[in-house]
Amino acid sequence: MTEDLTPAEAYAAARARNAEQATALAPFREMYDFGLDPFQIEACQALEAGKGVLVAAPTGSGKTIVGEFAVHLALRQGRKCFYTTPIKALSNQKYADLVKRYGHEKVGLLTGDNSVNGDAPIVVMTTEVLRNMLYAGSQALSGLGYVVMDEVHYLSDRFRGAVWEEVIIHLPESVTLVSLSATVSNAEEFGDWLDTVRGDTEVIVSESRPVPLWQHVLAGRRMYDLFEEETDHGGRGASRREVNPDLLRLARTENSRTYNPRDRRRGKMIREADRERERRQRSRIWTPGRPEVIERLDAEGLLPAITFIFSRAGCESAVQQCLYAGLRLNDDEGRARVREIVEERTAVIPTEDLHVLGYYEWLEALERGIAAHHAGMLPTFKEVVEELFVRGLVKAVFATETLALGINMPARSVVLEKLVKWNGEQHADITPGEYTQLTGRAGRRGIDVEGHAVVLWQRGMDPGHLAGLAGTRTYPLRSSFKPSYNMAVNLVDQFGRHRSRELLETSFAQFQADRSVVGISRQVQRNEEGLQGYREGMTCHLGDFEEYARLRRELKDRETELARQGAAQRRAQAAASLERLKPGDVIHVPTGKFAGLALVLDPGVPAGRTNGHRGFEHHDGPRPLVLTAERQVKRLASIDFPVPVEPLERMRIPRSFNPRSPQSRRDLASALRSKAGHINPERHRKQRSAAADDREIARLRTEIRAHPCHGCDEREDHARWAERYHRLQRDTKQLERRIEGRTNTIARTFDRIVALLTELDYLRGDEVTGNGKRLARLYGELDLLASECLRDGVWEGLDPAELAACVSALVYEARQSDDAVAPKLPTGRAKAALGEMVRIWGRLDALEEEFKLHQAEGVGQREPDLGFAWAAYQWASDKGLDEVLREAEMPAGDFVRWCKQVIDVLGQIAAAAPKENSTVAKNARKAVDSLLRGVVAYSSVG
Repeated sequence: MTEDLTPAEAYAAARARNAEQATALAPFREMYDFGLDPFQIEACQALEAGKGVLVAAPTGSGKTIVGEFAVHLALRQGRKCFYTTPIKALSNQKYADLVKRYGHEKVGLLTGDNSVNGDAPIVVMTTEVLRNMLYAGSQALSGLGYVVMDEVHYLSDRFRGAVWEEVIIHLPESVTLVSLSATVSNAEEFGDWLDTVRGDTEVIVSESRPVPLWQHVLAGRRMYDLFEEETDHGGRGASRREVNPDLLRLARTENSRTYNPRDRRRGKMIREADRERERRQRSRIWTPGRPEVIERLDAEGLLPAITFIFSRAGCESAVQQCLYAGLRLNDDEGRARVREIVEERTAVIPTEDLHVLGYYEWLEALERGIAAHHAGMLPTFKEVVEELFVRGLVKAVFATETLALGINMPARSVVLEKLVKWNGEQHADITPGEYTQLTGRAGRRGIDVEGHAVVLWQRGMDPGHLAGLAGTRTYPLRSSFKPSYNMAVNLVDQFGRHRSRELLETSFAQFQADRSVVGISRQVQRNEEGLQGYREGMTCHLGDFEEYARLRRELKDRETELARQGAAQRRAQAAASLERLKPGDVIHVPTGKFAGLALVLDPGVPAGRTNGHRGFEHHDGPRPLVLTAERQVKRLASIDFPVPVEPLERMRIPRSFNPRSPQSRRDLASALRSKAGHINPERHRKQRSAAADDREIARLRTEIRAHPCHGCDEREDHARWAERYHRLQRDTKQLERRIEGRTNTIARTFDRIVALLTELDYLRGDEVTGNGKRLARLYGELDLLASECLRDGVWEGLDPAELAACVSALVYEARQSDDAVAPKLPTGRAKAALGEMVRIWGRLDALEEEFKLHQAEGVGQREPDLGFAWAAYQWASDKGLDEVLREAEMPAGDFVRWCKQVIDVLGQIAAAAPKENSTVAKNARKAVDSLLRGVVAYSSVG
């Protein structure tokens, strides 16, 4: 090639090569045995030029190369680099990678669990650790040159996202920021914001996957390609991809041939010939079982595979199904290697704990090359699964979607059982962003020629909808930033109120809100033009039709208001009747899912609450706990009682009655039916409507009939235009309020928080009081509640186990609320302290209402959840793992995670508690030692 160049071209090429050799990038590239992609080179060159970078690229494309180049630059320049990750597992993984390259002496690790060589020039940490360093003014920040924020799209996370923005805003100007993100559809917008708050930032977006991705649907024995011709392999190619016509035909056939016994043809059932044809068709179409899917993938050379199942129990069940089916994916040599690695990694776990943790069943599955991966597993077990999968010794993993969040476990294939998942409130379709994140695991760079995403056929599946998920790259980054109490005192302490307010105005949340106002303003202008047209359409030659329309609206509004008052009165009567109920009353539930005969177990009007539902006493009325005639124990709501309810009978509830025992429920329900099954409840009589006697309604009707426009022949046409005018005017005013509401929203919330903290003597103008200094050291969702408990001495005199039980209420949140049974609590001082914590929360809750701080907006203190108090108390009291897990009814992984969060907050309390005349700090440190044992202490670094 060089002999084809002219002398001038050869000279220019030589100069370019020499110039590149003089850069930091040249020796960095030699550290890898593969060439860098164009987007990686572009980002590295921008970094070397002194710019910040935002790199948005698909999962597995090698974004971390750019972060590693920042590490390389820091070492070359004699400066520090902090590498932040969203989760501890990722921090551990990155720490191991960097130690392998640079050695132990140059790399440190700081997470909630581990502190290793924190003064090293390269430190891997969770993002929260860096945020805490910034607020504390840590000496470790001196000499900091680069910060890498891996998985920066986490700032969309509803619970933790604010931390990313806090770090980005508060980092010193001298620090160069490297932001690594999944492919997001508004990378340019995010880049514009970074440019505003961090200075010159280069946005590099790569949408091409390093390994092509093929999309399939597995139906029965056949694997269908999703697209007829996939020329752009899952990227944004110019060619148009058509859905496979065979798949569309299959969907049409399946949906049109569904047998329904109510269908009639000429008054008869569907003919036998039709049903026979349908049976033959169905024999070719079914949803394959889990072992069948793995066998099929194995036969076609598509293992290793990750099957995403949106349920922990589903993952464990899938492993059992594969074992029962006799599936074996490892040979004898592989089995021996698996056992060797597993025994080495779990050697520190006592034998008695291994039995409790289901170790032997887990090992049997691993030896066969099969495993589950979910948050309920012991962290050590999850790490072993990850290691074995990367080594190729586990070939089929059944995982929840949490595995898609950054852990380095690429596979050849990814399987999705369903396109619907539970989002905490309801079953909802997965989004294109979630689909991209999950299927992004398919295709291992440098190993696989192509990756495969396989979706299992389900009844009613729409191939067009699936193609939309697979072909759309809409994953917009939305800020979840909200000021908190801890943030407020730290900001005021460092910058004063005025400067703090200005800083918060620079958040990405406010940046997005301000941009959205532009579009709303345009809509207001268009609406005002439309209002002019509607005004002309409702003009009447007989009089002022706008006035006539107003009278009609007032009449309608008055009738609606009276109807609402009547409904409210009926609800109040019903609530009053519920408040009179006593345990043992037999009632008839008038409506709802549990309508019918029921026995009151608990009237549902306690002085304090422990079920985790905020404010139901004040807003929802009494919620009686009942046993239905169908043996169900349920907490009913006011919606189940639209009319007052009166006891039909009285029954004695045996002291031995246990609502969790099926036999106990069955016996009492049988007695209930015998006692009152023959009684027919009285029908509630309907009352006369208040509108019939209302003077205001009579006056309005008279005025309407007397108005000149009432006699217009085109009255109803004018009325339609008037109604449109009114609706558009109302919408326009709402838009104007939205504009007003989106301007300075973050600062206004900050002002309300500061006002509340001033009321509680945490702030006095720009001064942070002693109480405020204590709050500044408490990070967490219930920071203010923890600070108030310290101020009021709620935890004084508690022993370490009792203190652990109380602190657990600050961190624990049940995955699902259990209304039927109150959680078991330690007795004595711990129980009293927990009750006092709930009372303090109630006081803060009322104060937040007064200062217009609402949890629905992501601000404020949720109610403490007492569901983990007994488990924390037992474990801190040195009880065995078997006993604690059995009584907690909780998977080992969840137990360990909650214990570590309790330990984290106990550490904060030990630092924030008074040093004199107080036992809290000393007992908090002892509680940490009591909890940090056994399975909780097992953690691996590197």
